[in-house]
Amino acid sequence: MNNRMSPVERRTSAALASVYGLRMLGLFLILPVFAVYAEQLPGGESHALIGLALGTYGLTQALLQLPFGMASDHLGRKRVIYFGLALFALGSLIAAVSHDIYWVIVGRSIQGAGAINAAVTALLADLTREEHRTKAMAMVGGSIGLTFAVSLVLGPALYSLISIPGIFALTGVLALAAVAVVRYVVPDPQTSSFHSDAETAPARLQGVWRNPELRRLNFGIFALHAVLMAMFVVVPLALRETGGLDANHHWQVYLPVLVVSVVFMIPLILYSEKRARHKPVFVAAVGLMLAAQLAFIPAIRDFWGIVVVLTLYFIAFNVLEASLPSLVSKIAPAGAKGTAMGVYNTSQSLGLFVGGALGGVLAHQFGPPSVFVLGSILIGLWLLLALGMRTPPVVKNLMYHVSVRDADDARRLEQRLAVVPGVAEAVVLAEEGTAYLKVDAHTFDEPALRQVLAST
Repeated sequence: MNNRMSPVERRTSAALASVYGLRMLGLFLILPVFAVYAEQLPGGESHALIGLALGTYGLTQALLQLPFGMASDHLGRKRVIYFGLALFALGSLIAAVSHDIYWVIVGRSIQGAGAINAAVTALLADLTREEHRTKAMAMVGGSIGLTFAVSLVLGPALYSLISIPGIFALTGVLALAAVAVVRYVVPDPQTSSFHSDAETAPARLQGVWRNPELRRLNFGIFALHAVLMAMFVVVPLALRETGGLDANHHWQVYLPVLVVSVVFMIPLILYSEKRARHKPVFVAAVGLMLAAQLAFIPAIRDFWGIVVVLTLYFIAFNVLEASLPSLVSKIAPAGAKGTAMGVYNTSQSLGLFVGGALGGVLAHQFGPPSVFVLGSILIGLWLLLALGMRTPPVVKNLMYHVSVRDADDARRLEQRLAVVPGVAEAVVLAEEGTAYLKVDAHTFDEPALRQVLAST
């Protein structure tokens, strides 16, 4: 097996990771400053409408990302991506020229409707070999984390230069530039086929949804992003009111907070992975998130209290944001990883919507502390679920191309693979010509596996 990605695979992965990151840029870049800007708009005096403008992006994305991914199987990956990017650009333009909060909400809804994430992932799977697909997906995941961190610092700086309409216009222009990247940098796949490790299979949705361990994680990502969105309905305004810090300079808070949180996050993630201590680290991070939400209730009226609690919050947030996709991958049944991630991503988008909308209503009716009461309830429920989770298996996912004639042939190969030492689960899909395995890295006998595969 060639352990190195080809130049084409590296270029494709980097290009599609940048396109994927753009979708998150449209959400995150305005996050640290939008509330301050929106209150100046007609209708913006209502926190409820500010929250809806922030969160409605997540609703249309949640509703459409799985259908867009399925449509790409029939209409072509790039066609769906072009259409989604065009919608995103249109929504950005509408939001940029809007003179009241209502049209901003319309623009944000159209932005979210350009839900290309699943189609981008499917195209990436078409253009990478099985043994390198995990690396390619990791590049996409990394682009999301990097986009979030950069946006919290860059958003306030851009706000001082071009304000929110300029930021919307910029993301629209970048969406059109992404069309050119997909057209001229990303090659056309020779064949487009379904990939169970990267796409949602409707037939597997029920089984994934019924998996209690995956449901815990889906609620977790829902709660995590609901709390994130609700928090940014009130925190930008609180920084201005308690510290006299205008939105142009909010990066002076977010930059050191993020640096400190990353310094703490990296050793925790390394400890979790190397020592197989996933559950203790995960539960501790949820507990820290709950403590941060409770501490925010009094601290939201004190500038330095906000800074300290934000630091605790982002330590927990970064650990959980990095851990959750890995846990989904470990727990999802072999051959159903794409479906599990599809449900997970939809739960995340719904959290963005519910957090923005409900957080705005609570802030409008009962004041900023009520937002963190909501956060405490959601994270408290998540902590109870996390305490009851099973210890995640110490496994890694592998994929191999296999030659099988039909379902019976696939079933026989599954039985042979299942008895190889270290193989915890094996699924062979004849229609894809792929074997999906979960293996224990400590006891896995790879030479024995290759002997089985060579005999097919």
